[in-house]
Amino acid sequence: MEPIRSRQNGIVKRFIALGADAKARLEAGEYLGAGMTLLEEAVAAGAEVTCVLAGEDIPGLPVRLVTPEVLRAVSPLQNSPGPVFTVRMRPVPAAETLRRAIVLENVQDPGNVGTVLRTAAAFGMDLVVLCGACADPYNPKTVRASMGAVFRQAVVKTDIGGLEDVLRGVPLYGAALAPGGTDVRALPAGPLAVAVGNEGKGLTEALLAKCAGTCRIPMRPGTESLNAAVAAAVAMWEMVRGEMPWPD
Repeated sequence: MEPIRSRQNGIVKRFIALGADAKARLEAGEYLGAGMTLLEEAVAAGAEVTCVLAGEDIPGLPVRLVTPEVLRAVSPLQNSPGPVFTVRMRPVPAAETLRRAIVLENVQDPGNVGTVLRTAAAFGMDLVVLCGACADPYNPKTVRASMGAVFRQAVVKTDIGGLEDVLRGVPLYGAALAPGGTDVRALPAGPLAVAVGNEGKGLTEALLAKCAGTCRIPMRPGTESLNAAVAAAVAMWEMVRGEMPWPD
């Protein structure tokens, strides 16, 4: 098969659009991944890999050969040897009984959102909820930061008005620095969701109004705040710590 050499090729233009534009991803129902490790994660997770652009054939996958120049043009990574591939979006069903969820509000950095997806998958969260102006979970930077968790972790996007329907009665606590909040180490047992806002403004008053209470992460005096992904990781760990150890 002769490799694709032109950036004007329809497949190449489609890959570039999927890497750059959230609207294009939503309309196509597909998103972009890059690198052999991430491709292997997608296959292992049972994700539907729809097309792979690579410099050589990869058995069992729908590969289109391309030149190194084209590969550099479509890859979201600098100096990547490829491959670059597309994955079909699929609704990942939440557990029938929702027990643990982490809610992010207005967390706009794709690296933070991807890291939360990765941590949520590691700690067995039933659901990650993206509320407000959060980074697209299918942004190539988010996908990369998730280290393949985006292929496995249930994630939904909603607004504040739809939050109650998504959580289905699970109590929601908002992580906040306000005095009087519950120590995160003393969160109630049972089904629970914790919301984390962005580092600049925290949770909005509208979301806090949906919460059963607030929780705080104890920190040394003089510490202003934690990175949003770190705060979410601490909260998730405390939610599941009583269920440890898990089997290897």
